[in-house]
Amino acid sequence: MLRQYELVDRVLSYDPDADEALLNRAYVFSVKAHGTQKRASGDPYFSHPIEVAGILTDLHLDAETIATAILHDTIEDTVATPEEIHRLFGANVARMVDGVTKLSKIEAQTENERAAENLRKFLLAMSDDIRVLLVKLADRLHNMRTLHHIKNPEKRKRIARETMDIYAPLAERIGMYEFMKEMQSLAFRELEPEAFESITKRLEALKTEGVDRIAKISSGLKLLLSRNGIDAEVTGREKHPYSIWRKMSERHVSLEQLSDIMAFRATVKNEEECYRALGVIHRRWPMVPGRFKDYISTPKRNGYRSLHTSVIHAENMRIEIQIRTQDMHAQAEYGLAAHWAYKQDAVRPDTQVSWIRDLIEILDHADSPEELLEHTRMAMYQDRIFAFTPKGELIQLPKGATPVDFAYAVHSNLGDQAVGAKINGRVVPLRTEIEQGDQVSILRSKAQEPQANWLNFAITGKARAAIRRHIRHKERDETVRLGHKLYDDILLRLPTPAAPEALVNALKRLKLPDEAALMEAIARRQLTDSQVMEAVMPGSAEGNDHEMPSQSAAIDIKGLTPGVAFHLAPDCHPVPGDRIVGVRRAGAPIEVHAIDCAGLADTDEEDWVDLSWGDKAEGGVARVEVTLKNEPGALGAIATLIGQHKANILGLRLDNRDTTFHTNTIDLEVRNAAHLVRLLAAIRAADAVSSADRV
Repeated sequence: MLRQYELVDRVLSYDPDADEALLNRAYVFSVKAHGTQKRASGDPYFSHPIEVAGILTDLHLDAETIATAILHDTIEDTVATPEEIHRLFGANVARMVDGVTKLSKIEAQTENERAAENLRKFLLAMSDDIRVLLVKLADRLHNMRTLHHIKNPEKRKRIARETMDIYAPLAERIGMYEFMKEMQSLAFRELEPEAFESITKRLEALKTEGVDRIAKISSGLKLLLSRNGIDAEVTGREKHPYSIWRKMSERHVSLEQLSDIMAFRATVKNEEECYRALGVIHRRWPMVPGRFKDYISTPKRNGYRSLHTSVIHAENMRIEIQIRTQDMHAQAEYGLAAHWAYKQDAVRPDTQVSWIRDLIEILDHADSPEELLEHTRMAMYQDRIFAFTPKGELIQLPKGATPVDFAYAVHSNLGDQAVGAKINGRVVPLRTEIEQGDQVSILRSKAQEPQANWLNFAITGKARAAIRRHIRHKERDETVRLGHKLYDDILLRLPTPAAPEALVNALKRLKLPDEAALMEAIARRQLTDSQVMEAVMPGSAEGNDHEMPSQSAAIDIKGLTPGVAFHLAPDCHPVPGDRIVGVRRAGAPIEVHAIDCAGLADTDEEDWVDLSWGDKAEGGVARVEVTLKNEPGALGAIATLIGQHKANILGLRLDNRDTTFHTNTIDLEVRNAAHLVRLLAAIRAADAVSSADRV
């Protein structure tokens, strides 16, 4: 563990003007606060924050960031308070410590909820000050280095998976490739121990097979460039085990078949020599098609700049070569951390870079923890392409992105109003995949709104989150409108007209917050008609005959021995009047199916029981699929029609929607099959209906 004076000396070595007193106070405070606490390794707990601070000194970060690293666990794991941190170390350090502090474990939450809430708080803090991310990544890196001390294998795997899914991609996004590679390797060793060991052993075997190929190729490459008047520093390395394993998985090949497991870097003095070196290399060795990337003219989203190429070297061996200047290499090593190095005078960078803005917008749109994690992983993980607006603005997108993704990347309102697109001047459908370098123009209309079918081809987290949010609001509005229709029908069945204040009283009795909540509960069948009638007018539900038959109510069926348990099959929804058959299953009640039910194909006829409806059988639930024109009032008109034909809506689900039609699945309480046939005929005859069929 770094001693106090060693840590302070490290900071002073690159920043002589650093606040030495701040660092000393933070060190002493952390040691005292953590006291006798121990880590899983048995080491004193305060060794962890000190080591995290040590990692950040390698990045030459400012004194406030180092102090934050020293203090980052004090609020969560000791009796220290945010107010105390603010008083002793200032507003900036207090804010960053609070941002890095992980949420206390809430056992009632699911694993996804804990991860999502932790990520939510973290991203919001990061948007305010990117140094929060730098401290958190160093914290996670040190935890991964000591992961093997944790005895619980499930806990180790959970931490490793979270590292692989969230923190390694975040490190990559801000250009901290060394952090990313080490976190990936350590997580890979935990998640795939057999694969890790196999690849590591094979790499060790390759090193012992005769000549050191990396040193030989490096010296040859340096000599080639020197002979062509280019002074370059050349280094080489084997790719790390996780990178090799991922390539093996993607290409479905063995390690022996994977030729490009070595990478070389040539560092030259200026940008012009980068392109000269590239020309020399391509004249000497054949280039692998599709493997050249120019990140100098079009930098990565995190600011990374370099030329990448793969060539066929001696013995048909493929090698990857990166060409960059010293400044580009510094950016590649430090990434966004370089903005905070002491030599930059700690000028705050614009932390609202586009990818962080996208993540923050996703926070506002995500409806569930699972959705939040899905969209953030999508936003962080995918490879990028470059497209241009008509004015020449560069937009970065994942591979496979469509004009819908492009529109939302430009602005949320543009995405909401997109009706079409032009790619390179040609009108194309919104589902068209954008290629590298395309110029994209979005056609918009104020009358447009996001469509559910866009989710079939939108791939960015930002676009999908915005579309889902709109659909949820739209569905709720339609559900509330349907609820009003059903509520009006219920009022007509009351013995006397309801008083003006009846609705307010009903909300109180049902403990609902507002009228919209009541209408939604009615439409979704969360309240029965009787419950609503009783809430509006106590005592009025007596004799109400429009309720759904209870699960325990007797259904008159012939062919069963009295007392034998049975239930109606949920896949075909038989109603009185349908030809029916029973299916016997070991240890389960007899299933009653309609004779034309597709589910019967998977049963043995020896298990069938001949059944028929009894004389008193009446009342059942049928499921129908209705496709309506996408126009105002269509759903309300069908609801009214169903009520006029003495049927009752028990459930409604919107299955699909586009600009022309929307398809709904409706569960209907009907008297019998004949009643259903008449009802379907009436629905099909309605102007708003395209089709209506039983399912």
